[in-house]
Amino acid sequence: MRKLFAPWRSEYSSDVTAKKQEEATQDICVFCTQLQENQDEKHFILKRFAHTFVMLNKYPYNAGHILVLPLRHVALLSELSQEERAELIEVQTKSIDVLFATLKNHGLNMGINLGKAGGAGIPSHLHIHLLPRWQGDTNFMPAIAETKVISFDLTKIYKQLKEAFEKVAIL
Repeated sequence: MRKLFAPWRSEYSSDVTAKKQEEATQDICVFCTQLQENQDEKHFILKRFAHTFVMLNKYPYNAGHILVLPLRHVALLSELSQEERAELIEVQTKSIDVLFATLKNHGLNMGINLGKAGGAGIPSHLHIHLLPRWQGDTNFMPAIAETKVISFDLTKIYKQLKEAFEKVAIL
């Protein structure tokens, strides 16, 4: 499928693809690397919690596509402690509230892809996708022209969500 407008994806096609191949042999995690760099704005990290963090997906399917991840590098929910799992779900719940309140989306898709065969692009670090949806956010372009129209500014969305996430607290 062709992209009508998605300038940030050019990095994906070169940088990230090469990095993923390298990660497969060196077991380096892009999420862990971004956390360690402590450059949250550069990596679109919206908020860090005790065991979890939230980041904007750099290669989104739709405006406001975010990821909720454990800080610890694990591939499966069963590898998390009960406390980590509880926080992950709590942060996911709060993140959904932030998306609806900030972006005024009409719906939301939520999912976890486990393992490469399950569709996970980075299967070694568990992450939950939260994908805002709007009435009419799909049209004839993907079906007829094999083109998805991307009509939002990733940096602008990050700033909106970052401000909203600053107010989020969990017990």
